[in-house]
Amino acid sequence: MDLRKLKTLVDLVSESNISELEITEAEGKVRIVKTPPALAQQAPVQYIAAAPMSAQQGVPMAPATGIAEAAASAPPAPSGKLIKSPMVGTFYRSSAPGAKPFVEVGDTVKQGQAVCIVEAMKILNEIESDIDGVVKEILADNGQAVEYGQPLFVLE
Repeated sequence: MDLRKLKTLVDLVSESNISELEITEAEGKVRIVKTPPALAQQAPVQYIAAAPMSAQQGVPMAPATGIAEAAASAPPAPSGKLIKSPMVGTFYRSSAPGAKPFVEVGDTVKQGQAVCIVEAMKILNEIESDIDGVVKEILADNGQAVEYGQPLFVLE
């Protein structure tokens, strides 16, 4: 999608009564979210996220004044051994839709065992455990966008 088309879409959303617009085309997906009036006084900038079809959906960034508040209200970090995402992409628990997940809570995992897939740039990357343990918690939802270094699994 070219820049002129994006600018036109942003103008359309800002001048209309709609608060959100999502468009999917062959080359990608765009989601434009209008800032609610209460937040518009704090952060008058509209945020746009454009990403490949399978990548994360756009999420408005927090205004600079809200970062400290978000950090203070963040949930506590998971305890135990963590398996983290080695890349940005989309998290999948199984190799195909409807297939059995690689691991479930309570499963024993060995070092080198595939635990999930992270799709990045239309490439499916099997993520292997770098530690042995028992899966205590699965922190990411199937189909969720994940960031580099984001914890995916907690092992005991």
